[in-house]
Amino acid sequence: MSKQKWFEDLSAVLPEHTVKLDEPLSLHTITRMGGPADVFTSPESQAEAIVIINYAAQYKVPLLLLGNGSNMVVRDGGVRGIVLQLTKLKEITITNTHVYAESGAAIIDVSKHAATQGLTGLEFACGIPGTVGGAMVMNAGAYGGEIQDVIKQCTVVTPEGELLILKKEDLDLGYRSSIISKKGYFVLSAEFELSSGEQQIIDTKIADLTHQRTSKQPLEYPSAGSVFKRPPGYFAGQLIQDSDLQGKGFGGAEVSTKHAGFIVNKNNATATDYIRTIQLVQKTVKEKFGVDLELEVKIVGEE
Repeated sequence: MSKQKWFEDLSAVLPEHTVKLDEPLSLHTITRMGGPADVFTSPESQAEAIVIINYAAQYKVPLLLLGNGSNMVVRDGGVRGIVLQLTKLKEITITNTHVYAESGAAIIDVSKHAATQGLTGLEFACGIPGTVGGAMVMNAGAYGGEIQDVIKQCTVVTPEGELLILKKEDLDLGYRSSIISKKGYFVLSAEFELSSGEQQIIDTKIADLTHQRTSKQPLEYPSAGSVFKRPPGYFAGQLIQDSDLQGKGFGGAEVSTKHAGFIVNKNNATATDYIRTIQLVQKTVKEKFGVDLELEVKIVGEE
């Protein structure tokens, strides 16, 4: 089957504006990089998302879940097969201390919405740029908190199209890992269990963490966020800084002078520029300190 056939089949059963042929992924990633997707889909409901997942499973079409593209580098050759972006699935509802959020909702929005209702426990996520789905996949964390501290359950679809509800104990959550990433599940929604807190304390914490993020992270440029996982016994940013790599890079990509753990798209960088800069950092840190920096970002697509 050709990409034209995939496009025609999906266009016949989904709203026309939710299916696109040869869509540049640079329009859908926070890094503003990435070549075209053969077929790009942006469903407006969980039911539509399931249709796409089932179609890919039935016809054995490669299917990539993009999220909001905050933790991903898409190569310049783009992505073969179907790309699924769930950012239109962004409903957030709160009942007592339980917060339900669809996978495309920004985890920052969920954190701040919970805070306005006097709920504590998710403040750590007020600066994480990804979606709920992405946060679930990698057990996202910051400022001493992680998703595993607050998750109750989540609803996923397997690559074969089976709908599952996974309890916290089923999720196998570890440092930047989960059963979701290991099995290639697609997250539809998540339910968090928080606690009632004192509004002033919650507001102060949100304000403090937001200030820390804006003052220390290079938010003025597109980036894939924190590029490397924390190596045991070290901090990646400190190793990179001590390797004198800040300001270094290729093309329009460079290691941030504001926070060495970030690589920014400073001037129309290509994905190739970005990946070459990642490799420079890994090679230099290995030579200087003997430490292997493991990627936190995901690199996908073709050269």
